[in-house]
Amino acid sequence: MKKYQTYLIDLDGTMYRGKEKIPEAKIFIDKIRDAGLDYYFVTNNTTKTPQQVADNLTINHDIPADVEHIVTPSMATAGYIENMFEDSLSNHSAYVIGEFGLKNAIYSTGIKMNEVDPDVVVVGLDYDVTYHKFELATLAIKRGAFFIGTNADTNLPNERGLVPGAGSVISLVETSTQQKAKYIGKPEKDIIEYTVSEKGIDPENAIMVGDNYNTDIKCGINTGIDSLLVYSGVSTHDDIANENIKPTYEVESLDEWDV
Repeated sequence: MKKYQTYLIDLDGTMYRGKEKIPEAKIFIDKIRDAGLDYYFVTNNTTKTPQQVADNLTINHDIPADVEHIVTPSMATAGYIENMFEDSLSNHSAYVIGEFGLKNAIYSTGIKMNEVDPDVVVVGLDYDVTYHKFELATLAIKRGAFFIGTNADTNLPNERGLVPGAGSVISLVETSTQQKAKYIGKPEKDIIEYTVSEKGIDPENAIMVGDNYNTDIKCGINTGIDSLLVYSGVSTHDDIANENIKPTYEVESLDEWDV
C-alpha cells in the first residue's frame, strides 16, 4: 500500500452522519496527525462558512480542525468567478440561491447582487428555497446569465437517512432553463484543482477519502488522485460491484486504514 502525504477527506457520511458521530473518524484523524501528515476536509456542503464547518467538527465531533483545513464548493465557486472576468468584479453582478455560507463566499469577492439581469447565477442548497427564487434564477439564465451549480449531490446522508441535496435544487433550474449548470463541487475537477492550488498540494502524494462513489471517488478518478472508499455512508458493496472503475482502496471502517 502506498503512503500518502495529504488526505482530502469528505465530511457527511465519512466523518459523521448529520448529528451522529462516527467514532472511527476521530481515530483516523488522530492517526494522520500523529504521523505528521496533512489533511483537508473537502466537503460539498455550501450552507455553512468554513469557520462553521470547522467549529462543527471540533465542538460536536471532537475532530481537530480549523479554517485552514476546510474547502467548500462555495470557496471554489468564488475562486472560479474571480477568474471569469478580465476587469474588476465590482463591474459585474450575481444572483445566488443558497444559504449564508454560499452567499457570503460569492459576495465577498466584490461582485454585486442583482436579481434581474446578473452576469452569473449560482445555485446551491437552500433550505428555504421558494418558487420566486427559482423564477428569478430561470429568468436571469434565460436572459444570458452564466449558470453555475455548486455540486450535483442529489442526496445528503444524515441521522434521518438520505435527504435532498443541492443537485435536487439545481436540477429544477436546469429543467426550467433547458441548460446544464457548470458544476464546481465533487465529482468535478474544479474543487480539487482549487484545493491543490490554494494549499500547495502535490496530487501524486494525495488521496481522496469518502463514502460516496458518485462524488468523492469519482472526484479522485476525474483528477487522477488515488481514492479510499469507506462503507459508512452512501455507497454500498453492490453499488461498487457494478462500477467499471473501482476505488483505489475500500474499507468497511476508517479505523482499518493504516496511514
